[in-house]
Amino acid sequence: MLSSLTTTTTSWQHNYTKSTSQIPFANSLPSTLIMPPVSLPFKSTISASPSEKMADQAPRTDDMSIKEKTLADPETTEMDLKTGEVIEDLDAAEVFLRQHNFSHAYLAEILQDEAACKKLVRKVNWTLMPLLCGTYLLQYIDKQALSYSAVFDLFTSTGTTSDEYSWLTSIFYFGYLVSEWPSSYLAQHFPTGTVLSCFVTIWGSVLMLTAACSNFTGLAICRFILGCFEAPITPCFMMLVGMWFTRKEQPSRAGIFYCFNGVGSMVGGILFYGVGQLDGFPVWRVIFLLCGGLTIIWGIVLFFFLPNNIMTAKFFSPEEKALLIARSQTNRTGVYNPKIKMSQVKEALLDPQIWILFLFVLCNEGINGGFANFGKLIVKGIAHGDALKTTAYGIPSGGFQVFFVFTGPYLASKFKNIRTYIMALYLLPTIIGTSLVWKLPRSNSNGLLVSYYLIGSFVASLVLALQMPANNVAGYTKRVTSTAFVFLAYCIGNICGPHAFLAAEAPVYQTGCKFIIACAVIQLALVVALRMLLMHRNKKRDAEFGLVSDMDTSEETIEDLTDFENPRFRYSY
Repeated sequence: MLSSLTTTTTSWQHNYTKSTSQIPFANSLPSTLIMPPVSLPFKSTISASPSEKMADQAPRTDDMSIKEKTLADPETTEMDLKTGEVIEDLDAAEVFLRQHNFSHAYLAEILQDEAACKKLVRKVNWTLMPLLCGTYLLQYIDKQALSYSAVFDLFTSTGTTSDEYSWLTSIFYFGYLVSEWPSSYLAQHFPTGTVLSCFVTIWGSVLMLTAACSNFTGLAICRFILGCFEAPITPCFMMLVGMWFTRKEQPSRAGIFYCFNGVGSMVGGILFYGVGQLDGFPVWRVIFLLCGGLTIIWGIVLFFFLPNNIMTAKFFSPEEKALLIARSQTNRTGVYNPKIKMSQVKEALLDPQIWILFLFVLCNEGINGGFANFGKLIVKGIAHGDALKTTAYGIPSGGFQVFFVFTGPYLASKFKNIRTYIMALYLLPTIIGTSLVWKLPRSNSNGLLVSYYLIGSFVASLVLALQMPANNVAGYTKRVTSTAFVFLAYCIGNICGPHAFLAAEAPVYQTGCKFIIACAVIQLALVVALRMLLMHRNKKRDAEFGLVSDMDTSEETIEDLTDFENPRFRYSY
């Protein structure tokens, strides 16, 4: 038996050395960093006696059962993970590491290789970001299809009034509101990429069905269903960015895909300017058919190419996944855990940080609900009712939005803890632009247009606010819950916003302008409160537990702990 063990051990060591030579960075590492930290592969090849076989088949009576083993316990082996038992505190990334025999010391070592990290980030950028950006571009065009249709012949073709139009813009977010939590649950409990691709395909189908409507009731039903299926897109995208990128990288990546709202505004303006030349067929129906068809095709693309998470991504090797996990571990927010934990749900709902973000997004989207849907009608007044001119005048607003949304998160990524400053700064052009739209004479067309373009700066503040739960909340269920809760405010704000723009006040909409300014001022106060809260939390933790380095994770197991439970967690502000 000893001879068999020696032979098997020598064979395994030869094969393992050969396999590790293919791992990036292996030649520069001590062998102890690459040796597997858990169960030996040759264990099962040893010839066992009949009594040993009977012992193996007997029920386990050791002091620590599978369920009782914790993540931090290195004795939790791959065989434990294959029994079908769920270790609730175990992040899926930790399961992956143990199944593939990657030690945390090895992760800490490869994390120091800057060239390898940069190469991997480029690969993630080209794999993930085009899919997020393309989806966001289509989502914005699809959401704006109604406002573009209103500029053309929607009202006359369907008999819809201005007040009913306000409800059409709001009812979309009622669907969003109803679907937000269930869709977030589905995206956590089932493969995220698959869920998102199915939702995108269905929303494209609903858009095409909208073209068959002939009255307000049909339009309202389609808008509600459309909101239901668009609900998980932004929350899940923020979660994906939080999974695949480090804290420093997250704001700029969220800003990049959010920029495609502005790109969508420009592309949509150009596209629908061309569609507006059609004669003999209702332009608004063509808009919905075109948007829906493109979205269905894109949903199929997402189904095959959008990864569900790091551990199951098809286009990355196990070694690349290990490095991605090592990078994500520096966030101390966890990577992925499909188990819903009610204790984390409760903690999220009692966290003052989440309530401040809720109120901030509520006010921000109150602005958006009015500006996004009535902005085109304000421009139509400047264009003296010319539909094609209105569409053309709206194109530069997309360029301004790209500038605001790119520069704000980019600056937040470049300098530490200035996110709340950026959020406040980018609210100021909104206040100035709205004041000018309200007070400038209607004869000053150029001044009114520039003022209108300035209003869109508030979106940069929104991007940073929406990204904060992914960045500043640990524990996967708590993060999902916090993101979903903040997006409830997103829905409520968009429902309320359009109703501040009264049809009798067209084309100035004085009440709407006052509403936007009030919301922006309230957001400034909330940003100050958020910064003070997070600074206080960090100072208190530093005093109790000492300073913590982001890169010092070599002795940390990836447990599904919340930011309240993990003393090494520090907040970004």
